[in-house]
Amino acid sequence: MLSLDEALVRVRAIATEVVAPAAERTDRDARWHEEAFRALQSEGLGGLVVPAHAGGHGLGLLAIARVCEELGTACGSTAISFGMHLVGSAVIAAKATPEQTERLLVPIARGKHMTTLALSEPGTGSRFYIPETRLEKRTDDAYVARGTKSFVTNGGRADSYVMSTVAVTPDAPVGQFSCVLVRNDAEGLSWGPPWHGFGMRGNSSRNAELRDVIIPRRDLLGEEGDEIWYVFNVVAPYFLVAMAGTYLGIAAAALDDARAHVAARKHSFAATPVSGATFIQHKMGELWGLVARTRALVHYAASAAEAGAPDALLALCSAKAEVAECAVRACNEAMTLVGGRGYGSEARVQRLLRDARAADVMAPTTEMLRTWAGRALLGMPLLAD
Repeated sequence: MLSLDEALVRVRAIATEVVAPAAERTDRDARWHEEAFRALQSEGLGGLVVPAHAGGHGLGLLAIARVCEELGTACGSTAISFGMHLVGSAVIAAKATPEQTERLLVPIARGKHMTTLALSEPGTGSRFYIPETRLEKRTDDAYVARGTKSFVTNGGRADSYVMSTVAVTPDAPVGQFSCVLVRNDAEGLSWGPPWHGFGMRGNSSRNAELRDVIIPRRDLLGEEGDEIWYVFNVVAPYFLVAMAGTYLGIAAAALDDARAHVAARKHSFAATPVSGATFIQHKMGELWGLVARTRALVHYAASAAEAGAPDALLALCSAKAEVAECAVRACNEAMTLVGGRGYGSEARVQRLLRDARAADVMAPTTEMLRTWAGRALLGMPLLAD
C-alpha cells in the first residue's frame, strides 16, 4: 500500500515526465493520452481508492483532490480522465460483492482494468441523477438496457462504464433508479464521434448508444433502486472532488505562468523589470491568495466528507463552485499579465483558459451547486425542484 505522500511523489514524476511534455499535442490533436494512463497504472495508481483487501491503497477523497491537482497542473484533460477512473472505481467498491471484488477491483488495483462514469444524458442535461436510460429485467440472471449517455469521459477507451438507469419493469416502484456496469465490449454498445470541444479536448468525451445491451445480474451495482444512494454517497463527493482538484491544478498552472513571465520580463525602455511595478506585485499577491484559499476549501471539503462532518455537503458543493470561479479568474488574469504572448496559439495560458471554462458547464453546474449549498445551509432538500 502507498501512503498519500508516496502516491504524490509518483504522480508528480509522471506529470512532469509524461503528461506535461504531451499536453500541447493532447490539446491540439484532441488526443486521449493513453501513455499517461498506462504510466499511472504501471505505478500502481489506478488502485488509489480501491480497498486494501482488493490490493488497492485504500485512499480517499483528499488523495483524489491532490492527485488531480498535480495532474491538472500539467494537463487538465488527463487529470479529469484519470479522476473519472478513480470515481468509477469508488462507485464499484462501495457495495462490491466478493465476485465483483475479484473480477473488477483486483484488476483495477493491478492496473489491468480502467473504468469511468456514464451518467449524463441528452434529455436531462445537468440533472445527471435523473436517468432516462431504461433497464428491464429479461431473466433472473440478466437485464437489457436501452438509452443514450452523453459526454462520457474516457468514452470508448475504458474497459467498463458505471451507468445509471431507470427501471421500467411493470411492478417496479416509480422512480426506481439503478446503477449497472457496462463492459466496453458489450454487444449493442456503440460510440458517437470524437469530442471536438473548445477546451478539455483530450478527455475522449463521447456519446454512448445502448441498443438492447444485455447486462448480467452480476453487473448490477448494489441492489435494484440503489442509484440515488450511490449518487449522493459516492458519486457526488468523489466526482466533485475530482473536478475541484483538476481545475485547481489549472488555476495553479496559470499562476505559475504569470509569475514566470513577470519575473523574467523587462521592457527595453524601462530601467527596472516588470516585476518591479507595484501594481504587478499587488496582482501577483492577489492571485496567490485566490488560489491558496480555494485550495484550502477543496482540502477541507474532502477531509470533511471523509470524516462525515455535518457541513460536508455544503463544503463539497461550494468547493467545486469556488474552483470554477477561481480557475477562470486566475487564467484570465494570467492572460492579462502575460499579454500578447499568452494570447498566442502556442502559449500554455490560452489552453489553460479554454480548459478552465469547462468548470462552469460540467454538471453539476456552478449555478446548481450554489443553489444546493444554499439549501444545505438552510436545511432544505437539495432536489426541491
